[in-house]
Amino acid sequence: MAAEIFPSKKPANNNSNSAQQYHQQNLTNNNTIPSPNWQGLYGTIRERNSVMFNNELMADVHFVVGPPSGTQRLPGHKYVLAVGSSVFHAMFYGELAEDKEEIRIPDVEPAAFLAMLKYLYCDEIDLAADTVLATLYAAKKYIVPHLARACVNFLETSLSAKNACVLLSQSCLFEEPDLTQRCWEVIDAQAELALKSEGFCDIDFQTLESILKRETLNAKEIVVFEAALCWAEVECQRQELTPSIENKRKVLGKALYLIRIPTMALDDFANGAAQSGVLTLNETNDIFLWYTAAKKPDLEFVSKPRKGLVPQRCHRFQSCAYRSNQWRYRGRCDSIQFSVDKRVFVAGFGLYGSSCGSAEYSAKIELKRQGVILGQNLSKYFSDGSSNTFPVWFEYPVQIEPDTFYTASVVLDGNELSYFGQEGMTEVQCGKVTVQFQCSSDSTNGTGVQGGQIPELIFYA
Repeated sequence: MAAEIFPSKKPANNNSNSAQQYHQQNLTNNNTIPSPNWQGLYGTIRERNSVMFNNELMADVHFVVGPPSGTQRLPGHKYVLAVGSSVFHAMFYGELAEDKEEIRIPDVEPAAFLAMLKYLYCDEIDLAADTVLATLYAAKKYIVPHLARACVNFLETSLSAKNACVLLSQSCLFEEPDLTQRCWEVIDAQAELALKSEGFCDIDFQTLESILKRETLNAKEIVVFEAALCWAEVECQRQELTPSIENKRKVLGKALYLIRIPTMALDDFANGAAQSGVLTLNETNDIFLWYTAAKKPDLEFVSKPRKGLVPQRCHRFQSCAYRSNQWRYRGRCDSIQFSVDKRVFVAGFGLYGSSCGSAEYSAKIELKRQGVILGQNLSKYFSDGSSNTFPVWFEYPVQIEPDTFYTASVVLDGNELSYFGQEGMTEVQCGKVTVQFQCSSDSTNGTGVQGGQIPELIFYA
């Protein structure tokens, strides 16, 4: 005998909690029968329909969902499904409708199908990172556009360099141009991180080609080359081939010539690509001649460097001071908070240098959000004694989300007599991006909105 989920007497103000508990139980138990007169517990048709989610009660169709190795049998109600999906309407009530009591769906994961059913029955969108792509596939297959849009929004929000290549492949498959564009933005700006991610090796050949062709890819060519070899090794495994040098070249095919090997630094080529074994002796010889000979040989490889991305510089001061009012450091932190109205990728900071002749500085730069370090680097830069700003870069650009304050910090060691900014602005329009600044509690050396160090944010947008 099925357990009674709802008590016979129930306070009206607990209806919503009861419904949520019932939905949760229905995710794993599709044999639950509500208590007698359960209809009276709910005031709306939405709430009453929700009780039918994954419920055997009055079910007039069943779905066997998932591959043969992991199927799940799920109950359904034709009327509810037909109201929510034109595909289900055609399946159950169209001219070619078949009166089947059981429908097999081997190409949809059970968890994704349940997520779609929950939306159709309960008007609730419940997405998770590990099932959202499968849910998007189900929403596309059964033409549930609002759920598909929610999946795309979820993917855009969770998009990062680690998953951008995989999502690019999927967004093209699902014909989602907005998601495709967002993937390209991340891949372009954080190309080296994206190429070194595990997900890069999971992409299909067509996506590999599109990435290798990309003119705005912001990466060293040796990184592109090494990523392509990693992809080739995994592709050999997918095709059940021995991951030998010959087979790696075989699976890469003509995509190998999309890698702009002649544009590598000579050291990168000599110590990397030339010794990889992937190139033929003739190709290796011709590329060495390309570097050194006045009469360059014809190459199958693209020999024109990628354009990459042009960084934008947001300057927050209207003037700077020097000589009589030098800025001093002594190991203290200069810091400022900022926010943007569009997603950008901060590549580094522009910093002031010495005001009394040329000098070298050691700079530790950090970028934090709510105290969590997102990027940092320790490097040196040379100041020529002018009032110019000098760029200091992070190892990889850092993704910055809109409408959230981040903290930019720098600790300098070097000539203490330096320029500093004055007449700072709280808001700066830089291209299509609006940047707002506010003082940071991390600043222990006097930098704030009105004056100090960190005059520039350098970013890609």
